[in-house]
Amino acid sequence: MALTDQLRSTDLSDPGRWPPSLRAAAVAVALAAVLLSGVRVLAIDAEYARLRSAQREEVDLRIRLEQGQLRAANLEGYREQIAEIERSFGTVLGRLSPTTEIPGLLADLSQAGLDAGLEERLFHPMEEQQREFYAELAIHLRMAGDYHQFGRFVSDIAAIPRLVTLHDIHIRPLNDGEPGELSLD
Repeated sequence: MALTDQLRSTDLSDPGRWPPSLRAAAVAVALAAVLLSGVRVLAIDAEYARLRSAQREEVDLRIRLEQGQLRAANLEGYREQIAEIERSFGTVLGRLSPTTEIPGLLADLSQAGLDAGLEERLFHPMEEQQREFYAELAIHLRMAGDYHQFGRFVSDIAAIPRLVTLHDIHIRPLNDGEPGELSLD
């Protein structure tokens, strides 16, 4: 009997009565379909994972691009800020005292105390410390006067064009002076 005759005489709704060659062919087709669909699912899953990874990378790159665009848009403002910082740094650097100006600075400090009406009891410059951009000189002062004279002295020091800082200040009443007189150490 020919194959086509076998297929015509076979009831396809009852696979139990199929001839062995037809059953083997059906099983082979079913296995091939399962294998192909499994391979396809695995391939699609791998491609889908790569797609998700690429989408995340795209989002990251877009964020970086936007940040770069913002920086580029503000570039002129940043340049102006840098120029202003450099000018300010130059101004502050110019206010620092180099070694050659220490004697004049000492005279200005002493004169500020006299102009404020303070009695100078001790004016003792310590050893000069050289720093990278400036010279640092601590001075131990002891002056006598009233509160307003001390205020004027501090104000006059602040008006000196050189950078001067005041540290470790102690104001006490004078034991041997008139009431209201103070000592600044």
